[in-house]
Amino acid sequence: MFDYTVETSKSKDEAVRDLEANLKEEKFGVLWNFDLTAKLQEKGTGFDTPYTILEVCNPQEADRVLSEDLLAGYFLPCKIVVYEKDGTTKIGMPKPSALIEMVQKDSIKEIAVDIEERLIGCIDKTV
Repeated sequence: MFDYTVETSKSKDEAVRDLEANLKEEKFGVLWNFDLTAKLQEKGTGFDTPYTILEVCNPQEADRVLSEDLLAGYFLPCKIVVYEKDGTTKIGMPKPSALIEMVQKDSIKEIAVDIEERLIGCIDKTV
């Protein structure tokens, strides 16, 4: 599957707050906490689904990946989304292992799987 998505009983804002804390423990910084809903509404759309995108990065891991292949930077930083659908908060991300398949370099695949497992751990701890 392309994505990893789970549901939580927490509100979107609670989930975002807890996810940011869990990412920090795993040494992933949040480069951008983007309220997509607010931005789209600011631009005049009627989009009203609560939807936040976190762009996250671990500098050491980014260095490892980019040192192997600069094309891997096309997938950086990693994105994790938190949104509400039908009254349920969801947390999800595209799997780094699925994205990195496009680069077709085994040494980077191993790094992507490790990063994916760590990010999934942060998400699961948030739920």
